[in-house]
Amino acid sequence: MILLTIGLASCRPAAPDRAAGGAPPDSSSQVLGLALSPPQEKPAFTLTDTQGRPFDFRKETDGYVTLLFFGYTHCPDVCPVHMSNIAQTLKNMPAPDASRIKVVFVTNDPERDTSTRLRGWLDAFDPTFIGLLGSRADIAAAEAAAHIPPSAKDTTVGAGTGSYFIGHAAYVYACTPDNVCRFLYPFGFRQANWAHDLPLLVAWPNQPS
Repeated sequence: MILLTIGLASCRPAAPDRAAGGAPPDSSSQVLGLALSPPQEKPAFTLTDTQGRPFDFRKETDGYVTLLFFGYTHCPDVCPVHMSNIAQTLKNMPAPDASRIKVVFVTNDPERDTSTRLRGWLDAFDPTFIGLLGSRADIAAAEAAAHIPPSAKDTTVGAGTGSYFIGHAAYVYACTPDNVCRFLYPFGFRQANWAHDLPLLVAWPNQPS
């Protein structure tokens, strides 16, 4: 298994733990994302969406290609780049295919990311993106369920000013419609590569496993 070191200093993203490590996919799969080894069952956790309703992640995304990312709206680079690339790719896809994909963004900055701020930030990329919030303990539990390294506030930057970074994993998890998380997408994955992979994930039952 290959362990990944992913991140930019400005956003303090954490590297993935062993459970999230991935090996390059077998060439027969065609998918360019990094294959999880072994694949993981879609995690089970419940947080609150931006409308204030409970969101059961496994239940609400059942049968969809699901892209799961933990980040925060004040992130200067990793988070907006991921969201922008995915949003533009979905915009360019045929509507029936794009409708089979759910993008779920979990904030790991509950002190600053209110439901209003999170909804507005996501809407700037794609209004169909799902934003989830919770207490820091709830978010930590969701990270653990997804085998995501725990996020942490960087108190060495902007101490006492309300301006700080969050150390967090810089990759997107991708779960296929059979509710198995099979791939991860590190920061730097190009929009053209998303355009290549997302149709393959939508058609996953017809792809080699």
